[in-house]
Amino acid sequence: MSSNALHRRRTSALPAELTSFVGRRQEIHDVRRLLSECRMVTLTGPGGVGKTRLSLKVADGLQRAFPDGVWFIELASLDRPELLVHAIVEALEIRDRSSRPPLDVLIEHLDGTRALIVLDNCEHLVQACAVLADALLAAVPELRILATSRQPLGIFAERTLTVPPLALPDADGGRLSTPAVSDAIRLFGDRAAAVVPEFAITDENRDVVERICHRLDGIPLALELAAVRLRALSVNELLDRLDDRFRLLSASSRAVLPRHQTLRALVGWSYGLCDENERVLWARISVFNGGLDLTAAEAVCSGDGIAEEEIVDLVTGLVEKSVLIREEGPSGVRYRLLDVIRAYGRERLAESGQEATLRRRYRDHYRRLAADACANLFGSSQVEWFTRLRADHPNLRAALEHYHADPDDAPAGLGMATDLLYYWISGYCLGEGRDWLDRGLAACPRPDAVRARALWTCAWVAIIQGDLDAAGTMLEEGRAIGQRLGLTSVQAYVALYSGMIAVYRNQVEAAIPCYREAVALHRTTGDLAGLVLSLMRLALAHSLRGESARAVAAAEEGIAVCDAHGEVWHKGYTTFALGVEVWRQGDLPRAASLEQESLRFNHALDDRLGVAVGEEVLAWIAATGGNHERAAVLMGIRQRTWQAISAPLSGYGNLLRYHDECEARVRAALGEDAFRAAVRRGAAMPDDEALAYALEQPSPSSGPSGAAPGSPLTRRETEVARLIAKGMSNRQIASALVVAERTAEGHVERILHKLGFHSRTQIARWLIEQEGTGN
Repeated sequence: MSSNALHRRRTSALPAELTSFVGRRQEIHDVRRLLSECRMVTLTGPGGVGKTRLSLKVADGLQRAFPDGVWFIELASLDRPELLVHAIVEALEIRDRSSRPPLDVLIEHLDGTRALIVLDNCEHLVQACAVLADALLAAVPELRILATSRQPLGIFAERTLTVPPLALPDADGGRLSTPAVSDAIRLFGDRAAAVVPEFAITDENRDVVERICHRLDGIPLALELAAVRLRALSVNELLDRLDDRFRLLSASSRAVLPRHQTLRALVGWSYGLCDENERVLWARISVFNGGLDLTAAEAVCSGDGIAEEEIVDLVTGLVEKSVLIREEGPSGVRYRLLDVIRAYGRERLAESGQEATLRRRYRDHYRRLAADACANLFGSSQVEWFTRLRADHPNLRAALEHYHADPDDAPAGLGMATDLLYYWISGYCLGEGRDWLDRGLAACPRPDAVRARALWTCAWVAIIQGDLDAAGTMLEEGRAIGQRLGLTSVQAYVALYSGMIAVYRNQVEAAIPCYREAVALHRTTGDLAGLVLSLMRLALAHSLRGESARAVAAAEEGIAVCDAHGEVWHKGYTTFALGVEVWRQGDLPRAASLEQESLRFNHALDDRLGVAVGEEVLAWIAATGGNHERAAVLMGIRQRTWQAISAPLSGYGNLLRYHDECEARVRAALGEDAFRAAVRRGAAMPDDEALAYALEQPSPSSGPSGAAPGSPLTRRETEVARLIAKGMSNRQIASALVVAERTAEGHVERILHKLGFHSRTQIARWLIEQEGTGN
C-alpha cells in the first residue's frame, strides 16, 4: 500500500443499530457475494426496513478483507450536494491543507488502497452520490462502495439488493425451525426483554407474538417501536391496539403502500402515546441535524409553553419511549433521532406553524456556539471546545446554510464562518471552511467590519493552502477597509499575514517589520492569540536572519503569555519556534526537549500539522548530532504525516532549506540503501510507536504493561483496559498515555470489538478475571 495509508476506523459508528441487529444471514451472504463480484452494491428498501443495520453488519465483518480501511459515512444530515465530498474527506480523516479540489484530494488518498466505503442514506443526494461513486470507482481500482438508499443510484457499476423485512413464521401458524424464519420474533423478543427484563417468549404467548410480528410486516423499526409499548401493555393488549390502529389507517390511507402504512402507523402511535409537551419537543428537536446535546435542546426548544427546566424531563421521557437515542461520545451525552422519526417530527413541526421560528432559534444557537468557541480560543478549554464543535459539525453546516438562504442574513453567516476559523484549520475541513468564507464574501460585498474580518480570516486559510496570490488580494482589501474604519484588530492581522506571505517569498527582511507591527497592534487590542502568533512568527524570522537573542526573546515572551493563561496550543507552536533557534545555536539536548514538549502538546490536540513540524525538527536535531539512523527513521515518520495533510511544511515554507539540508546529509552518511530502509521503517510505524520513537520513550508494544499470555489484546490495549478499570474516561486515558483523545477512543473501540462487549464495565470485569486467574 502507498504511504498515504488510510487510518482504520471501526464501522460501528452507530452502536444502537448494531447492538439490536438480529439474523439476516442470507442477506449478509448475498451482499458479501455481490461485493466480491462487482464494485458497488446499493441496498434499497423503505425506511425502517434495516438497510443501515445490514450495511454496518456487512462492513463490520469485512474489515480483514479491506486492509486499508472500512469507512462509514452517514449522509442523512447533509443537505447540500456540494458538501458531499467534503463530508467524505472529513469522515476519512484526511487533513488536506492544499487548495486543490476536494475530489482530487480524496482520489489521491484512496489511490493504491483496498478499501470499502459505506454511503448511508443517499436518497436525497442521489445524483451527487452517483457522480461521486462513478468518479471514485473509475480512479481507484481496488475500491468498493456499499450504499443504502430508498432508490438505486443508477450508475453502470451498481448492483442492487432490495432489503426485505425480517423473515416471519408461516401465516397459517406453522412454525419452521430454521433460524431465518424466527428473525422477526427474535428481534421483538430481544427488544421486549430490554424494556421488560422478565419478558420471555413462551408457549402461552408465542401465537400472539407471531401475530404482532405479522401485523408489523417484520419491519425492524416497527417491531422495536411496538416492543416499547410493553412497559404499559401486555402482549394481548398490544395486539388489540395494533389491530384498532391499523384498521383506522387502512380506511383513511388506501393509496399508501402497506409497509409504509405499517411504519407510519407505528411512528404515529408512538407520537400519540407521548404527552402534549413531549410531542412538541419531538417536533422541535427534528430541526436538528445529526444530533444534539441537552444544552442545545434547552436553548432551541424551550419557550412557547415549555420552560427550560422542563426540557431534561421531557428528553428523558422521549428516550424511554425510544423516540430519542441516547449516545455517549467524547463531548458527553448526545441524542439523535432516526431518520424516519425525524421526518415525522418535521411534518408535525410544519403543521404547528413554528418551523420558521425554530429554524431561526436553531441557527442562532449555533452562531452563538461558534462565537463562544472563538472567545474561548486562548485558554485551557480549547480541547473541550474543539471536541464539541466536531460533534456538532452537521448542525454547524445546517446553520450556515440557513443564514445563506436569505441575502439579508448572509452577513451573520459570514461572521459565523469567521468565528470558526480555528475549527476549520485544526480539523479535516479546511477546504470546506474556505468554501463557506468564499461564499459569504461573495454574498456580502459591503466594505464593513464583518467583511474586513472575514477577509483576513480567509487569507490565512488561503496561505495555509499555498494560494498566496488570492491571500495577498484579500489582505490588500482588508487593509483598506481597516484603515478607513479604524479597525485596529483587522490591521494587526493583515500585518501578521502579510509578513507570512513575505517569508514564503523569501523576503524575510520585509517580513520582520510586518510582524513587529502585528505585535504592537495586538498589544493594543489585547488579542492574546494574535499576539502569541505574531511573536512566534517574529521569532522564526529573527532566527532565519541569525538574530538569536531577538528570536529567543520573542519566543520566550510568547510562551510566558501562554503559561499565564493555561494555553497549550499556541504554546506548542511557540515552543517549536524556540526549539528551532536553540537547535541552530547547537544546544541539541535542550532543542530536542523543546520539540518533544511541542510534539506532546500538538499530539494531545490531534493537530497533525503541529505533530509534523515537531517530527521535522527532531530529524534535523538527530542529523546534526550524528545519529543518522534515527534521523532517517524520523524522516519516514514525518513523510507519512506530511503526506496525510498533503502540504509539506504547510505555513512554514521558509524552513524548507533545513529540510533539504538534513535529507542530503543523512542520505550521504548512510548510503542510499540504508537510508531508504530506515525511511521505510519510520513510514511503516503505527501512530503510537511513531510517537514513542519521536519522544524517545519505550515502545507501546514492549515494557511492563504487556498483555497476558493468550490475551486477545495487544500490550497497549491491555494498558488501556487497565486505565478503563480504574474508571478513567477517554480524555483521562489520552492524557495518561500522552496520545490524542481520538486515539484513545480507537483503542477502546477495538477492545470492545475484540472482546465482544458493549460497555466499559464489562471490560473492567473481564480484566479483573483475567489478571486474577493469571490467564
